Amino acid sequence: MCPHPPPCPTADAADGQAVRVSTACHEQGCRLCNGVVRFDTGQLVPDGQVVAPCRSDAAGRAA
Repeated sequence: MCPHPPPCPTADAADGQAVRVSTACHEQGCRLCNGVVRFDTGQLVPDGQVVAPCRSDAAGRAA
């Protein structure tokens, strides 16, 4: 699926977040080379599972 040499890691790999965007639509999310569809509200992986977004405790807090 991925045209990059070396290929991007699969969605279930330990470094599965180290992939390139294959199609971007900023209003709706983006599709990654490993088949993951990423949204602001999380991710949809190729096997249909939904993954919640990774956010730190400090995200969104005013200083």
